[in-house]
Parts: sequence; C-alpha cells; structure tokens
Amino acid sequence: MHQILIVEDDLKIARKIASFLIPYGYTVRWIIDFRNVLEQVEEYQPDLIVLDVNLPSQDGYTLCKQIRLDSKVPILFLSARSSDMEQIFGMESGGDDYLTKPFQLELLLAKVRALLRRSYGELSSMNQQKPFLAELNVNGLILRLDQMEMVYNGETISLTKNECKLLHLILSQSGKVVTREECLERLWDEQHFVDDNTLTVNVTRVRKKLARWGLDHAIETKRGVGYRWVNET
Repeated sequence: MHQILIVEDDLKIARKIASFLIPYGYTVRWIIDFRNVLEQVEEYQPDLIVLDVNLPSQDGYTLCKQIRLDSKVPILFLSARSSDMEQIFGMESGGDDYLTKPFQLELLLAKVRALLRRSYGELSSMNQQKPFLAELNVNGLILRLDQMEMVYNGETISLTKNECKLLHLILSQSGKVVTREECLERLWDEQHFVDDNTLTVNVTRVRKKLARWGLDHAIETKRGVGYRWVNET
C-alpha cells in the first residue's frame, strides 16, 4: 500500500489529514521535527508528500527544490496562499499539484489518488500481473467490458460503467477476497468522489441483476473486509 508523508507544521491539520486517509488503506506519517526534513524524507521513502508552503525552518518551495535533486516523488502543496502566481511558483518549484486552505478532505483524497495513479499506474501490482481481458467467462457467466453487459445461458443484461468495473474486479479474482479499498480505487474517477455508500449501492445493484439468474449469492460479503466471487454457483 502507498506510503504518504505529511510535512505540515500545524499538527492538528496533519493529524486530521492522516485520520482521513488511513481508512482508505494508506500508510501515513507526519513530520514533527522540522530541522531535518530531508533526512526524514530519505529515511521514509514515501510514495507521495503532502507539503505545506509555510514551514518553521524554511518555505515549502525551497524544500521541494531540494527534494527534487534526488527524487521524483509526487508532491502536493498545501497553502493558504491562493493567488495564481503562488500556484505557478509551486509548480515551477517542482510540485505536482496545489491545494489551497481551507480545503475539503474529499478533494485532497481525489488529488492524492490522481497523483498516485499518474505516478505509479492505475492498477495495483497484483492486477498488473494479470492481463486485462475485454471478456471474462467464470462458470458460464460472461462479462463483456467493451459492451458493458453480462451474458448467462444466452440471456444478456446491460450494466452501468461502475457495475461493469466492479464486477470485472471481483470476477477477475474469482474465489479470492477483494478488499473494499480495492473496489473503491477501481470505481473512483476524476469527476466523481466515491465513498463506501456508493460502493454498497453498486454491489446491491449488481446482485439484483444477477438474481435474475439465481446468482445473487455468488458475490459473498466478507464483513469488514470486502467481497468474494463464490465459484460454486
């Protein structure tokens, strides 16, 4: 799972960000001693840095330039400075994105996800090891991604984009548990924030469509963990 380092001297804000991100599966640390930030970055080797512009020892722009001498880690600036010039300066200093205070935590999460996906790829390492098939056939249930439909015993049912993405993720790991975090990552896109309720709604909709063939129990809920496609349907 991705590791995130928060460089923010307001510990209340740092803890609030960490508390929000951790349930989404991220490992999060925040800096307490600002006298040796570069050494801590080198030691922790984060996958992403959330960097405040106004720091007690030096400004975030200078720190970003120093980090860029040795690392390409994605950096998301946080700042109360909202002018266009400040944001341009942040990008020219080596930052990848800029978020002005005050901000919605959901927007921060969206930016974090976008930066991680852009830097490390959309699929997890586990999914990258498998070919992304346009058509899956599991126990006679055929899922066609390009047409967003599923077929069983010659009958076809249409799926929405999210239903199709979710069912593909679960079917492609048939017999194994897919975590809720993996499902949320698959459903999320640039335009819409996806939360637990959205995931639950989509699982319910897929089950209702599968019920037409008596397959609604094929998606098994592992309480507190995720979902599993039961092979014995």
